[in-house]
Amino acid sequence: MPAPAKMTRAEISEVTFDQNGKAQDVDKGVKIKVQFNPETLRLRYSNQSSGGNQPGRSAIQHVTPGTTNLSLDLWFDVTGELPEDESSDINDVRKITSKLTYFMKQKSEGSGEEQSWIPPGLRFLWGTFIFEGVMDSLDETLEYFSEEGRPLRAKVSISLSKQEIDPKFGEAARAEQGDLATPGTQKKEAAKQGDSMQSIAGKMGKPDRWKELAALNKIENPRQITIGTLLDRL
Repeated sequence: MPAPAKMTRAEISEVTFDQNGKAQDVDKGVKIKVQFNPETLRLRYSNQSSGGNQPGRSAIQHVTPGTTNLSLDLWFDVTGELPEDESSDINDVRKITSKLTYFMKQKSEGSGEEQSWIPPGLRFLWGTFIFEGVMDSLDETLEYFSEEGRPLRAKVSISLSKQEIDPKFGEAARAEQGDLATPGTQKKEAAKQGDSMQSIAGKMGKPDRWKELAALNKIENPRQITIGTLLDRL
């Protein structure tokens, strides 16, 4: 019997932007896998303009390539099942949400008159939805407390922005990220008669990673796979 599909959880990770505005992963950067996926994603596109049609003024001119804003709400609750990358003995929800506030801490670049303060770049990734930019605001509401007064549940509302209007959707969003694909969102491999995990991994061009493939798909016996079983690709 095929293993049940694994739910894809949204994640936020730290990135930097090169001179062309392309996002690059940060080695050992901050990475957060959400505990509960957001119910909605709110996108807003806007242009900045100057001038007008009033007498004596020039016609309206757009002075930037546009801005895209993303707003969403995230919930964290240490009384329930914690994110995979968190310790099971956390008793204060702020130990998790503090990772999000990291993206509000601006870093100094340059010096003197050229000094500027810039927040860390980030990537919000959920299935085929990708948003790369910076965090503009974060509102945290603590809603449930232990008898000792420790906050156990929090709602975090965040607003992100990027200086372009370039919506990414469908599989094209994932294609740009290469190896960032999450199991459960890619095309699956169907097991055929006589297949083993070694042979299937070989078909994927990764014969030396058959043990990882078996663990990913929760296959206990890599030599005996039910014909027709759909397997997530590495």
